[in-house]
Amino acid sequence: MSRRKIGFWYRLAAVIAKPLLLLLFKRDWRGMENIPASGGFIVVVNHNSYLDPLSYAHFQYNTGRVPRFLAKVSLFGRGFVGAVMRGTGQIPVYRESADAIGAFRAAVEAVNKGECVVFYPEGTLTRDPELWPMEGKTGAARVALLTRAPVIPVAQWGAHEAVPPYAKRKRLRLFPRKTLRVRAGKPVDLSAFLDREPTAEVLRGTTDALMDAITAELADLRGEPAPQERYDHRKAVAERRRTRRPAAAEAAPDAQAEQEGQAAPPGQDRPRTSAAGEEPA
Repeated sequence: MSRRKIGFWYRLAAVIAKPLLLLLFKRDWRGMENIPASGGFIVVVNHNSYLDPLSYAHFQYNTGRVPRFLAKVSLFGRGFVGAVMRGTGQIPVYRESADAIGAFRAAVEAVNKGECVVFYPEGTLTRDPELWPMEGKTGAARVALLTRAPVIPVAQWGAHEAVPPYAKRKRLRLFPRKTLRVRAGKPVDLSAFLDREPTAEVLRGTTDALMDAITAELADLRGEPAPQERYDHRKAVAERRRTRRPAAAEAAPDAQAEQEGQAAPPGQDRPRTSAAGEEPA
């Protein structure tokens, strides 16, 4: 089997989604010629909007190759959405699994059967303040090394203008019409990592190569240089915690002094409080 047939459920999803996407958004699609016409392959995509999967699915559907996305298992429950996810052959990810390879076994099987599997290597919406790709997880690298299939790096841009990531209020910003930009690059050269034991170092090197390729495509799409270092959310959170500790330690004497009805030591200001006695937001 060299490629997956589109099938009823994918055609139904396209009938529902495509007219809306065509009506609500403009398109800037590049690199469709880099999507393999046959055989199994992997796509790695950046992620900066909840609209990204629909945007990329539209792009690839028009190449004649249907994508299979890895998605959290909760989306495969009862109801219409679950029926569509199962009917279109999307792949559930059991995040609680301790077996990293086992969690992606279905992805490996799909690629080996000649299908396309799409990964968002970041694992979630980017936390980078400028929406550049973050550090990636190793799932896509594991599947790539196991299958030796071509890996196509894809950059997306513009969907965040309509559906902002992590917005405090989940609201659509459809007008004026936004442009969904998608750019597919040439396969990533992973020859340096093939035929090697999949150690943590090899997996990290492979993942970095994939993220570098995605970032390069996005830099071209955005028309601006990417940052020198990739954003690491865990490190950023740890750094914020470290900087908060000294501030908390400095505030402790003031809090104790106020509690005892004493003045704060010279040179230290008391924290401002609201009428209710709480720090203002």
